[in-house]
Amino acid sequence: MTNILLIEDDTILRENTAELLEFSNYKVLTASNGKIGVEMAKTHLPDIIVCDIMMPELDGYGALALLSQDEATRHIPFIFLSAKTEQRDVRKGMNMGADDYITKPFTEEELVSAIESRLAKAAILKEAQDNSRVSQSDEIKTLNDLKILFDDHGDEFNYAKDQVIYSEGEHSNYIYLIGKGSVKCQQIDEQGKELVTGLYKEDDLFGYTSFTHNVVHKETAIALQDTQLSGISSKRFNEILNHNPKVTLELIQLLSDNLLIVKNELLDMAYGSVHKKTAATILKFAEKINRKPEDPISISRSDLASVAGIATETFIRTLASFKKQGIIQADGRNIKILDLDKLKHIQ
Repeated sequence: MTNILLIEDDTILRENTAELLEFSNYKVLTASNGKIGVEMAKTHLPDIIVCDIMMPELDGYGALALLSQDEATRHIPFIFLSAKTEQRDVRKGMNMGADDYITKPFTEEELVSAIESRLAKAAILKEAQDNSRVSQSDEIKTLNDLKILFDDHGDEFNYAKDQVIYSEGEHSNYIYLIGKGSVKCQQIDEQGKELVTGLYKEDDLFGYTSFTHNVVHKETAIALQDTQLSGISSKRFNEILNHNPKVTLELIQLLSDNLLIVKNELLDMAYGSVHKKTAATILKFAEKINRKPEDPISISRSDLASVAGIATETFIRTLASFKKQGIIQADGRNIKILDLDKLKHIQ
């Protein structure tokens, strides 16, 4: 059954219109103002929204603007319902992205006809989009082809240094490919301590939590520097994997390789010396953040210590030792490797 969200502050008109739509075999959700309507739209993701303009808390224009900024709701058909009949008001609503505009008073036929036509248009566009996606998926044979798809057809996102990309507990809506910059993923333990769980550089994929279920993120992703991402929705990503078993196998191999790396790192954390852990962590960050290991990296001591698996104070003392030996140069958050070969061979 088609779900309609009706946002209208006039109680009588809201109840009468909802009843009218229910008689036409629609399931109707109602909201008394734009603020409540936006929250309900994000929670329930209706098939279409019918919204008044003049309302308390948040008017119809504001509601449309907020929904248009959210990837999950921006494509939901939106119909304005208002007593405003002046041409400039109609033009304003349509320029903002509304799909239709119905003036009060209206007849049952006018309202139902507008809803059905907008739903039909949305269905046609979705079918065309799905066909296009299947066609694109048929051309994807390797992991490199998949990354090209991200570049050519993915949504573009830009994040400033230290900006949060997604937070732990948020729904996993996108898989990302890093076009420029670098990203760290971290978790907060029960004591409030940050634990870095992953580092990603240019041409790395990240953000996937499950290929079979819509689950929330288990970690927070933060840009380590100004970062540009290409994103494909989790649903779209799963469609690609379903149509391209070779790519799925390559991705499984990539994940297996990553797990092996993590296993070796855990062994180093458990049995390696403090100096070896510190050196390996500096090299790892240098690899992820810079094209050349000898280029300066800018990273907090706590992040470095978290990845190394040692106390921040111990890490700082080890850095001081490296500095005295002429292996690195450290100034605040900035660390520059002076003797790459020696750093690689520290035991």
